[in-house]
Amino acid sequence: MATAAPAPLPDVLARDASSQRHSSLLRDTLGNILRQRSAVVGLVILGVLFATAIFAPLIATHDPNFVLLGTEPGVEKRADPCIHLLGCPTSEPQHILGTDGNFRDTFSRLVYGARVSLQVGFLTVGFAIFIGATIGAIAGYAGGVVDNVLMRLMDVLLAFPALILAIAIVTVLGASLVNAQLAIGIVAIPIYARVMRASVLSVKEQDYVTAARALGDSSVGILVRRVVPNALTPLIVQGTLGIAGAILDVAALSFLGVGADIRTPEWGQMIGLEQRQMFTAPHLIVFPGIAIALTVLAFNLLGDGLRDALDPRLNR
Repeated sequence: MATAAPAPLPDVLARDASSQRHSSLLRDTLGNILRQRSAVVGLVILGVLFATAIFAPLIATHDPNFVLLGTEPGVEKRADPCIHLLGCPTSEPQHILGTDGNFRDTFSRLVYGARVSLQVGFLTVGFAIFIGATIGAIAGYAGGVVDNVLMRLMDVLLAFPALILAIAIVTVLGASLVNAQLAIGIVAIPIYARVMRASVLSVKEQDYVTAARALGDSSVGILVRRVVPNALTPLIVQGTLGIAGAILDVAALSFLGVGADIRTPEWGQMIGLEQRQMFTAPHLIVFPGIAIALTVLAFNLLGDGLRDALDPRLNR
């Protein structure tokens, strides 16, 4: 039986050196990130948020959409928080954060809301980054008329106030959480397109790009294999910060009644439903508001930490 010839020693050594170099780069990058206090704090908060979203069925005490009226004795609309271990009478049903105006458990809806917020943030920003980065990369690398046409289209989108444009898009498409995410994603496309274009304009003048062009590599190959991978760092940082903005914007649309459905446990929608109860049942507004604030803060801290860690001028 014929056996495959062993790889030449120089090729093996080259692969080993490349692997060690990539491993060292990854290790240094992670070390730089973990040295940033803001990034560490953001990661801790996000870790709790992800754990809450993953284990929501185990953490929640009730079905988030289950109406307790008629099934649980003594349940009241907009009841105050009741925890038996903290002195709440055992004659009253236990609800950690009380109940909302539809006799649903607020704590369970808050827990499941973590899933919705993470979905909103990542899907919305992922869509915006994919479209925006593609437009920005083509515009920055091609230059000339292509650059002018694409960037002027982005300028038209940027000319409209973001939230008003999002409301207009949702009004045309119909009120739903998916349409709200799509609207926020469309509004954010010019931001990522501009970031990517600026990064590509800088990278394409590097010596390794000139060398690849001299060796006869195609324009598409240079853009995909040489330029884009080295232009992603600013986009990653901007995307991390953008997730916080997307969560906040979708919450605002839900608060205005053009976002999530009334049955969806989404934090902005929870606040919108009980907006008139600030003085009679403040827990229905305060707790979802704290959840939104902590999530946005976590992504902002992580984004700031990534920016400082990935900036070569700040790395010693």
